[in-house]
Amino acid sequence: MLKPVYPIRTERLDLRPFRDEDLGALYAYQSLPEVARFLYWEPRSLEESRSFLREKQAADGWEREGDWLALAVVWRERAEVIGEINLQWSSRQDGSGEIGYIFNPAYHGKGFATEASRAVLRLAFEEAGLHRVVGRLDARNDASARVLERLGMRREALLVENEFVKGEWASELVYAMLRREWDEQATART
Repeated sequence: MLKPVYPIRTERLDLRPFRDEDLGALYAYQSLPEVARFLYWEPRSLEESRSFLREKQAADGWEREGDWLALAVVWRERAEVIGEINLQWSSRQDGSGEIGYIFNPAYHGKGFATEASRAVLRLAFEEAGLHRVVGRLDARNDASARVLERLGMRREALLVENEFVKGEWASELVYAMLRREWDEQATART
């Protein structure tokens, strides 16, 4: 079980559950072809984003394996939602989870994805007690790979043409971090 205290604050960001009023910001990036390019879905309509928002609102904690924690990322300086960060509880027995994120391209290149992801990794390892967290991504998504590398996650695998997505074979990169690696990084940061 994981039910964080919200908001989760970083230097510039608040991570919190999604709210009804987040629909406009969510749709603003979910409707963009460049955002959907490396994801399983096509650009979303307003109604599809509204439906997705309801799912996100229900994902504010973990109760059982397979649950996702889905949080809006708010840039405090502008008081606006700039993206989302997600953490799945993959396995109780293995103590494993998966991290993912999507940001509005207007906010790329400012370190927001790294900052939000670091806070969620801390939550995964220090509060949820996970042993291992992975990040999976389309192998062509260089920007996302750089985020995981900045976090200190290690590239473990390149799965060549392992999925047929949007009418083509896609390859997948897998990055991972263990709790002990997180602890070593935390010691080095202090």
